[in-house]
Amino acid sequence: MAKKDHVSETPATQLLKANKVAYTEHPYEYLEHGGALHSASTLGWDPFHVVKTLIMQDQDAKPLVVLMHGNRKVSTKNLARQIGAKSVEPCAPEVANRHSGFLVGGTSPFGTRRDMPVFIESTILDLPKILINGGRRGYLVGIAPQVCVALLGAKAVQCALVD
Repeated sequence: MAKKDHVSETPATQLLKANKVAYTEHPYEYLEHGGALHSASTLGWDPFHVVKTLIMQDQDAKPLVVLMHGNRKVSTKNLARQIGAKSVEPCAPEVANRHSGFLVGGTSPFGTRRDMPVFIESTILDLPKILINGGRRGYLVGIAPQVCVALLGAKAVQCALVD
């Protein structure tokens, strides 16, 4: 398969373009259940700089977005405590797809079908550049992490679990 230099627009890249956000495109060979660790190794990036977009829900099944380092897990207890929820859990894939409008594995926090509160692991904001999903499986975009705060109103939290 020929490597494409440009990937067709997604709701995520349309939102970035509409807001005049500079981004770089990083297509890669998607691997089912490969996740951020696979994309990081394929693209030669540190997984700490590859940010995964997780669709979760609180005790009332209200959806929310969590942006986490590719090599960290979310402490749902810590997250719930920080956002004032009784509990937080990952959504089932089909529920996540419905909320975001993206397929799991291709979920971007930009251009989601529904407006959802966004929470970002605070240490992501210390990085000069991150790779984050561009709205399609096998497609990441490189941006400054502050874009997540500026465009999405992402709130910094500390809920990373270190393996």
